[in-house]
Amino acid sequence: MAEQKAPRATTNRSTTPRSDSFKDYISSQWADRDEVMPAAREEASFAAARRERLSALHRGRRLVVPAGRAKVRSNDCDYPFRAHSAFAHLTGWGSDTVPGSVLVLEPVGDGHEATLYFRASAGRDSDEFYADPEIGEFWTGPRPSLAQVGADLGLATRGLAELDGVVTSSDASTLVLHEADPELAARVEAVVAAAADAEGLQEAVETGQDDPATASSSVAVDVLARDASELRLVKDAWEVAQMRRAVTVTGRGFSDVIADFDDIVAHPRGERLVEGTFNRRARADGNTVGYDTIAAAGDHACVLHWTRNDGPVADGDLILIDAGIELDSLYTADITRTLPVSGRFTDVQRLVYEAVLEAADAAFAIVRPGIAFREIHAAAMQVIAERTAEWGFLPVSAAESLEPDHQYHRRYMVHGTSHHLGMDVHDCAAARRDLYLDGVLEPGMVFTIEPGLYFQPDDLTVPEEFRGIGVRIEDDIVVTADGAENLSVGIPRTVAEVEAWIARP
Repeated sequence: MAEQKAPRATTNRSTTPRSDSFKDYISSQWADRDEVMPAAREEASFAAARRERLSALHRGRRLVVPAGRAKVRSNDCDYPFRAHSAFAHLTGWGSDTVPGSVLVLEPVGDGHEATLYFRASAGRDSDEFYADPEIGEFWTGPRPSLAQVGADLGLATRGLAELDGVVTSSDASTLVLHEADPELAARVEAVVAAAADAEGLQEAVETGQDDPATASSSVAVDVLARDASELRLVKDAWEVAQMRRAVTVTGRGFSDVIADFDDIVAHPRGERLVEGTFNRRARADGNTVGYDTIAAAGDHACVLHWTRNDGPVADGDLILIDAGIELDSLYTADITRTLPVSGRFTDVQRLVYEAVLEAADAAFAIVRPGIAFREIHAAAMQVIAERTAEWGFLPVSAAESLEPDHQYHRRYMVHGTSHHLGMDVHDCAAARRDLYLDGVLEPGMVFTIEPGLYFQPDDLTVPEEFRGIGVRIEDDIVVTADGAENLSVGIPRTVAEVEAWIARP
């Protein structure tokens, strides 16, 4: 059952010599390498505690959590690899994860033993290091040894070639994080299902879905994805520290953009320069961006997920920038600021901006342990309804608009106010509704507050001077023991702060 690797397009144009004499020559006369053992990284103990929590949910079950594989972008070019968030959360391995790695929690007694399987560095006695453009050292760089990774993460490690014999064993029911590596999940499913059929134990087949019979269904619940999401709803101290750092470096990225405003305004595709300037900071101070940067100037700001970023940035416009930097730990910030390109808000822009800021502040003011997550959105919508009614945009009063059967104010803000944040920009997405939207806030939860108002350029329900204005203000919030902290409050957000931030000679 060894994995078959499909040939890449490079095989029909490879010029790598294949003679025995060349192999002998390139495999010889290499200096010895000192294998330096790293100290365990700071997150290792936190990851171990997370594994214990997952173990307690699934006594007696084998748990298989893949990092995932590199994905083809085009032909023989891959997208940059990023480990699945659940894998990174449970191992502590972040941007340096070796693609294809798999964490296995093997049931032992009343708990589990954790082993990390990955493709370790190849010796010079193999032709992989020079002849394999997908994973060879000459092509993609050296990989760490089993011992090095074991010391780094505080985990037992084994070679990836040993994985099949473990995960396809039918001596324990098996749960696989299906979404991380559907191919591996299908292989496990096929072998374990065959064994179960032979023994009349169909219920032993568990590849991550609640019902094995619906394993191929797009609506089946991936149990491990759900449980891993719910583990991340409350961040530990190390995670909160990572979120602080991600917010800090993201603030630097916004300041970089403002410093480049003259060049940005001068370029016909200034939005692209905003994106590029921010990405430069993301690569310098982190791993990459946490998601595609939204740089939406003028009426592009009314497109909620504007990522084409191919328009101009003109004096007199507002530019909505929604961006976040992902650290090497894979934790990301998610910040939005709406900036007057000229450095000063017009009267109408200021009116809209201050209404959105009022909504954000009203939502933040109620955050504390014990309230329902959905109450944050309700607090923001109260303000949005009141202001749009006050301006005469609604066919009914604010109170009537807030009734479930009306919601007319949502024409101008169709998205939600908050989402959990962490390793994924929309973190914990597979968590059950009663723990997420209907859940109760606890200390350590991290989420956004991001109200907005978007008046489409062709919206006849608003006066012409409002059309084409889009404003969103987004901050990252952590729940504390007795309230909440706005992690991004230091990134200018009031009218006076923003105008002072942009002021230039």
